[in-house]
Amino acid sequence: MTRGYFGIGVEGISKDYNLGAVMRTAHAFDASFAFTVDAAVDLYKTQATDTSRSHTHLPLYEWDNVEAMTLPKGCELIGIELTEDAEDLPSFRHSLNCAYILGPEKGSLSPAAQARCAAIVKIPTKFCLNVSLAAALTLYDRALCFGGYSGRPLLSHRAARQRRKAIAAKSIDDSH
Repeated sequence: MTRGYFGIGVEGISKDYNLGAVMRTAHAFDASFAFTVDAAVDLYKTQATDTSRSHTHLPLYEWDNVEAMTLPKGCELIGIELTEDAEDLPSFRHSLNCAYILGPEKGSLSPAAQARCAAIVKIPTKFCLNVSLAAALTLYDRALCFGGYSGRPLLSHRAARQRRKAIAAKSIDDSH
């Protein structure tokens, strides 16, 4: 069982269904909280995509601006943003206690939000992804890092199966 906690939120989100999807994803990955900063959404309408009813399972904090954000002591703010100098998500070492903040649809994290972040991390793609997909990929990567999963094999599943067959065939030949 991983210790620590994390939350995820979006700055300047304006589409109800995207916030609903982010909240459902947060709930699915067992986030401790979700949040918005300067949001322009109708929370009732988020239920169309938040079919897990996350608002009954984890707190949602709503802040008017980045300066009003109050995170728990020791909680690092990690920005998820496609910038040239950002660290690639597959190489990023997640903080045990943190809050991930994503930028709005058709926009970027504000300079104030980026300045507050302990790190800026990017999903290595050619262009920006939908905010709810970016949230899901970020939390999936966190789950891989902290989930206690074994490392991936060096060979593909097909190559590994062919190698096992070859070893089995050789051992049959050797026994005759």
